[in-house]
Amino acid sequence: MPRHTPAATLATLLRHPVVPVFYHADAAYAQRIVQACYTGGIRVFEFVNRGEQAMTVFEQLQGFVQQQCPDMVLGIGTIYKAQEAEEFIAAGAEFVVQPLATAEVAEVCRAHDIPWLPGAMTPTEIYNASQQGAAVVKIFPGNVVGPDYVKALRGPMPETKLMVTGGVEPTRESLSAWFGAGVNAVGMGSQLFKNADDTDALAARIAELMQIVAQLGK
Repeated sequence: MPRHTPAATLATLLRHPVVPVFYHADAAYAQRIVQACYTGGIRVFEFVNRGEQAMTVFEQLQGFVQQQCPDMVLGIGTIYKAQEAEEFIAAGAEFVVQPLATAEVAEVCRAHDIPWLPGAMTPTEIYNASQQGAAVVKIFPGNVVGPDYVKALRGPMPETKLMVTGGVEPTRESLSAWFGAGVNAVGMGSQLFKNADDTDALAARIAELMQIVAQLGK
């Protein structure tokens, strides 16, 4: 069972709109990364289903987060099939992210009352995902379209919650461009985790990013 309601999960995402996108096959290392992110101010974390150990690591992360990072919302990404969604939700995933949008995963998330964050790019895809119940639509890959594309979408789609993943860099310039264009949240993967073995430095870097985002929101 999820620890947060869907409304609380969405509110946390909008209040802390930087989402790490991360996978590692070693659970202890993944826990260190999650702890550093939490220390830096991250409150929504997307672990991705990209390796054979994904479920094993996720289950251990879920227990770790409950004990050590009580305000963290932990979700699963890179989900394609309904069965995958079912398994990770049973393991405690509090939201489900897709690189695309499939009706079968949307249905599982509806059945379990879990926020669904599908990937989309064109206005038609974004609209259809919203109609199918997306809590937030993920613009992916963001580096292909850029902030100007999001700004153009905001004319006909002013109320749709949008998160961009891909092409977001951990810099003031990049965050200013994307949030200035109208995204509600950003996902960051490899760019965020360069030299991540130094977890103290990672936590400090994330704290700076969260401060930038808070300033942008004022």
